[in-house]
Amino acid sequence: MICGIDEAGRGPVIGPMVVAGVMVEDDAPLVSIGIKDSKQLTPSRREFLSNMIKKIAVSYEVIVVSADDIDDMRRIMTMNEIEVHLFRRIIEVLKPSICYVDAADVNDIRFGKNILSTLSFKPRIISKHKADSIYPIVSAASILAKTRRDQEIAKIAKELERKLDKPLGSGYPADPVTKDFLSTWLDRYGDLPPYVRRSWKTVENLLKEKHTRKLDV
Repeated sequence: MICGIDEAGRGPVIGPMVVAGVMVEDDAPLVSIGIKDSKQLTPSRREFLSNMIKKIAVSYEVIVVSADDIDDMRRIMTMNEIEVHLFRRIIEVLKPSICYVDAADVNDIRFGKNILSTLSFKPRIISKHKADSIYPIVSAASILAKTRRDQEIAKIAKELERKLDKPLGSGYPADPVTKDFLSTWLDRYGDLPPYVRRSWKTVENLLKEKHTRKLDV
């Protein structure tokens, strides 16, 4: 059995990170339905393929990690260590003989070794940068992760936009729409909205700016 693991939402300031694993006996059926890296697909195509992947897979596992949980873990772990921990959880559930992972570490071999060192059994780990564009099984995992992340963000946007009448944006720190949303929310309500990763630099900077504006008044 082979499995692929990937994440979606490592970098955003809003919403969860999602890690997905997909296990199959042979990736040929995945190739036959046109699996690609999720970033190369439209949302509707990802949704369609996500449903197909779940039918083809022998097994799959999805972990949704909330913004609050990410903040809590970051008190004692780096983001790379968090990913190692989450990938390990997926592998322990799926129990593959070979596992392909999209490496988060700049050193892809080290990332694989770190995962392997935490496991209760010893599958073969193949850890590569951009594995989601190299291995169909990792592409499949990236599609499940991205589709679930998009669903979670859509729910968050629906809830929060009602209270501010502004678009949430992509949730990424560099997105000016997201920055404007957070800044406006902070001005109106005096605090950040739920689902925000408070340990992110973007948030620290916004809070500092608000504090500075208060002192200037």
